[in-house]
Amino acid sequence: MRPPRTKVRATSIDYENPRRPALVRLMNRLGQAGVPRQAFGSLDVEQMLHRAREKTGLSDFGDEWFLRPLGVLVDSINTEAELTPIGKLIQRTRIEGNLAARLRVEAHAKQNPELEQVELDRMILIAGLQRTGTTTLHRLIAADPCMRALMAWEAMNPVPLARDPGVDLKKRMRASRVSEQALAYLAPEFFAVHPVEHDAPEEDVLLLDYCFMSQSWEVLMNVPSYASWLEAQDHAPAYEYLRRLLKLLLGARPGRHWVLKSPHHAEYIDLVLTVLPEATIVLTHRDPLVSAVSFLSMVAHGRAVSSDRVDVRRVADQWVRKTERLMRRLIEARQQASPDRFVDVSYYEFLKNPVGELRRVYECSGIELDQQAVEAARAKSRKDTQHRYGRHCYDLKVFGLDRQALDERFGFYREAYGIPYE
Repeated sequence: MRPPRTKVRATSIDYENPRRPALVRLMNRLGQAGVPRQAFGSLDVEQMLHRAREKTGLSDFGDEWFLRPLGVLVDSINTEAELTPIGKLIQRTRIEGNLAARLRVEAHAKQNPELEQVELDRMILIAGLQRTGTTTLHRLIAADPCMRALMAWEAMNPVPLARDPGVDLKKRMRASRVSEQALAYLAPEFFAVHPVEHDAPEEDVLLLDYCFMSQSWEVLMNVPSYASWLEAQDHAPAYEYLRRLLKLLLGARPGRHWVLKSPHHAEYIDLVLTVLPEATIVLTHRDPLVSAVSFLSMVAHGRAVSSDRVDVRRVADQWVRKTERLMRRLIEARQQASPDRFVDVSYYEFLKNPVGELRRVYECSGIELDQQAVEAARAKSRKDTQHRYGRHCYDLKVFGLDRQALDERFGFYREAYGIPYE
């Protein structure tokens, strides 16, 4: 059952003045006054490691290479993110949860060594740019009973919390539902931008969060030094960890073919092709003048959850540059790879004929699309209607952008994929 929430008619474009529940405003004032300091103070890596060990009763994090990116991230949060007291509490809780999950992953792997040898079959990996229909395509494919998607409740706790499957499912679902309800309370408008539902398929970039090497941190916070550092790193260890988690997840809930999805992958397609040789890469394409600005709005809404200081010009500067970098890296990596590994999906063709585009994706992936999968996709499409949480509004002028200049900047990508103007 979907938790109740306040539906918005349309999202605000006044990102620098986010709407706050009265209780949240009160807690932020108390936190600014230092009450209590432990909950609302600066983040400390050693304290968070200690609390994760205490929470789980476990001590082995496995290979501790992740401590370096964690340290860079925490330093950037403390010095640059300008979080509210509640924002600090949110991020501390999130990081401690990720650390606890790492501990449980190592314990689970030791108890079930055979899972490390699980074979991954053919898979579909959706890596289109942000706001190009990736979520809709992902959920239609995930509706197929033969496909295995990462669910939100699994992303939060990737290995079992209890031996009894029924008890485990209830525990993981409950934790994910609480997280969904908290976000709905803090930022009801965000669901109109991007639905975050505890029992729905979720982006596997959240599995990379356990390595503290993913876009999600810089989407939700202003952490420019971490973002710059991240771009210069070798992401292979993070992707190897992702592959490992996919195997462990299959042990708890078997499935034949994975369907994965995250725009994060577009920046690291070269690694995806190497670490996940079973994957067919699906690239969705939409007018970048629309998709890029929609994403800037999503970033601004996301940052407003944890900060009262959302600088829209800074958001635009950071993410227009990063989007261009991502586009160029994607085109370069694709030119060096086998064309058989890719399939392109036009956002506009997908809207007109979703089943036809699904058939193309399945055919290119070497996976059968049967009638049951088609009916499941149609049922999902009828349920997940557009604007069901409200209308997402955005305007490039709010971000100080010039349409012609942005079009010239992204023109090479539009030309490469024959993308029409929307």
